[in-house]
Amino acid sequence: MAWMSWTLPTAAFFAGIALILVAMTVWQTVSPSVERKGFLPIDTTRGDRLFIGLLTSAFIHLGFVALSEISLYVATVLCVFWMMILMRWG
Repeated sequence: MAWMSWTLPTAAFFAGIALILVAMTVWQTVSPSVERKGFLPIDTTRGDRLFIGLLTSAFIHLGFVALSEISLYVATVLCVFWMMILMRWG
């Protein structure tokens, strides 16, 4: 049987996603979100924007892997800024 080899970046990635989900759950419990319209062409809640942000971040990383030799750390920093913009003004 083959086991997945956990590296520090892989563990940090999954721990980060888990922390984001816990934080969003607490935030939703304390202050329920309301649908609003930002620069996205649809009305979204915080959870919707988080899902859209995680999905687009995955595509950004895949694009970096497929189309460039640039380090994935650059893609990660780009995605952090993208998530901040999306969660605030999306």
